[in-house]
Amino acid sequence: MLQATPHQKKALSDLAQLLEKRILILDGAMGTMIQGYKLGEADYRGERFASHSCDVKGNNDLLVLTRPDIIQQIHREYLEAGADILETNTFNATTIAMADYRMEDLVPEINREAARLAREVADEFTRANPDKPRFVAGVLGPTNRTASISPDVNNPGYRNTSFNRLVTAYQQAARALIEGGADILLIETIFDTLNAKAAIFAVRDLFDQLGFALPIMISGTITDASGRTLSGQTTEAFWNSVEHAQPISVGLNCALGASELRPYLEELSNCAGTRISAHPNAGLPNAFGEYDQSPDEMAEIVAEFAHSGLVNIIGGCCGTSPAHIKAIAEKVADIPRRAIPTIPVACRLSGLEPFNIDRGSLFVNVGERCNVTGSARFKRLIIEEDYDTALDVARDQVENGAQIIDVNMDEGMLDAKSAMTTFLNLVASEPDISRVPIMVDSSKWEVIEAGLQCIQGKGIVNSISLKEGEDIFRRQARLCRNYGAAVVVMAFDEQGQADTEARKIEICQRSYDILVNEVGFPPQDIIFDPNIFAVATGIDEHNNYAVDFINAVQYIRENLPHAMSSGGVSNVSFSFRGNNPVREAIHGVFLYHAIKAGLTMGIVNAGQLEIYEEIPEALKDKVEDVILNRSANGTEALLAIADQYREGGSSGKKEEDLAWREWPVNKRLEHALVKGITTWIVDDTEAARQAASRPIEVIEGPLMDGMNVVGDLFGVGKMFLPQVVKSARVMKQAVTHVVPF
Repeated sequence: MLQATPHQKKALSDLAQLLEKRILILDGAMGTMIQGYKLGEADYRGERFASHSCDVKGNNDLLVLTRPDIIQQIHREYLEAGADILETNTFNATTIAMADYRMEDLVPEINREAARLAREVADEFTRANPDKPRFVAGVLGPTNRTASISPDVNNPGYRNTSFNRLVTAYQQAARALIEGGADILLIETIFDTLNAKAAIFAVRDLFDQLGFALPIMISGTITDASGRTLSGQTTEAFWNSVEHAQPISVGLNCALGASELRPYLEELSNCAGTRISAHPNAGLPNAFGEYDQSPDEMAEIVAEFAHSGLVNIIGGCCGTSPAHIKAIAEKVADIPRRAIPTIPVACRLSGLEPFNIDRGSLFVNVGERCNVTGSARFKRLIIEEDYDTALDVARDQVENGAQIIDVNMDEGMLDAKSAMTTFLNLVASEPDISRVPIMVDSSKWEVIEAGLQCIQGKGIVNSISLKEGEDIFRRQARLCRNYGAAVVVMAFDEQGQADTEARKIEICQRSYDILVNEVGFPPQDIIFDPNIFAVATGIDEHNNYAVDFINAVQYIRENLPHAMSSGGVSNVSFSFRGNNPVREAIHGVFLYHAIKAGLTMGIVNAGQLEIYEEIPEALKDKVEDVILNRSANGTEALLAIADQYREGGSSGKKEEDLAWREWPVNKRLEHALVKGITTWIVDDTEAARQAASRPIEVIEGPLMDGMNVVGDLFGVGKMFLPQVVKSARVMKQAVTHVVPF
């Protein structure tokens, strides 16, 4: 087994100490320097590759074998300029990128030799000045493939690489870099976070194999003024996706000059609880693709980063030279390093955008309709391979207020693994859907892994449990961590599914102890599902199911620090399937009490939620008797009145009672906003405008009054986000009518 060298062990200690003392200097661009030598095809080939089957000019990584003298000279010049960290000349040294030159077989040798060359020069400078140790960062570039984007505009689900192929390539390169003497692994110029997640998975798995770990640096690239990576993520979403690597630094490089990079660097500095690095280009390229920014100009801009407390490590990318690095090193020499901020504990998820949940968050809605076991329509669409319409199902959920999308393909007539991969690859091409995190839902581990290998954001696994014993539970938890996912943990153990309060608490406590104390899983990324079962079944043993769940949720909140809770809400009303108004009332009452007890999120149908305050009192009273098990004949009493509501409610066949249409116009507007009714909103808004002395009074008066009622109900847990979204649509329609006046 490969062992960490004494130098690598000492370097880890030295690096940690230096990072606490000052801003460290990363080297500059390798490509810029190589271009200065004006090498030809023969220089790249050398004697060894004189008869190679294709052109190799431009394969800069090959120069570590054919012109090591040039590579070492470049390293030497950067160290003389003041660099603390050398980057190995391995930006494209993976089998995936080297395939362009038909040199895949050389990848281990190139990485090993690149690290050895840099190590040799770094050690030379360290020996000359032991007070200024120099370090080698083994570079893992982004490859020339993207796992999140289709290269075929006519086939958005197609990929020209895979997560597993990337993992294999990255792990081979990383192993050779370590063998060559790298002190650090630098995953850089990340334009697709899914590629980076494959690199992180490869490196974490390699560390497990080796029995020791090197520090990891991570650096993404913002490609334009949108502030997003090429694959669409915002800066904070990118950080949420890679935080599980526990890097010694995270940063940004390439694509932009220092001035253009600054706002995104500041955003990263504010959200990342680790050190921040930056190695920007020397300005933006001119019409000839050249970089004109002088060393002094760039150093002045970068010095402001340091003065503003944004950076811990600074260097240069495209267009920078030793002169740039020297100017930067001199400018920041006496500026204090950035202090790492204390970031509040939260479950930090992401799609294309960040989504952070902590115990102070409002209730989170997980869309349930992309589940073949729960939606007959979605199941039919997937079986018929009508993925375009299936995407509309997901899109509708996001538009209706789902903050996370649950995807489940567990159906006997489906190849669940293939369906999961196809659907999630298509979701990735739809920004209005993929902006939210994905919950990968399956009872089959291979399907869960297939799903995780498709999402660049930080998603949620639904679920793992102790059902198959502790060893499998630990293994799956570690893999979820390596993939960078939060987990739903079912209250299920070797003896079966927990159905009583005591069993729910016992299993959740045991699972928490294993995950946090043995596996090292972040408690804020644990979401317990204590099992929601149907009430009002007519079986006495089921009468306390809702109470048991609510009490278990309260226990989790009070006794399992930072862990959260969730559940499949529609299960609780299963006894009344076919009577949507009663089901809606059951969901509304159940959630009202569960959220008060601490329920963090729920898998819900946004269209099957009734506003707690709007449930008819007679129905609400009977439903609460059932949910809270406060009456021995609660089920019978609810059954006795259930048929009265079968044709009413927001999901019934008939519109609600229209008596409110006789109310004064201001009260009609309030009612429409609270209930999310658009049918008469333009007519009522126009009536209010006619009665007002100024059109603006309609917005500032009855419309805002109605939204204040919505806000009050939402604040006390009597309305839920999907209902608020409907209210917002009504408000928008009303305001749109008034604005022209």
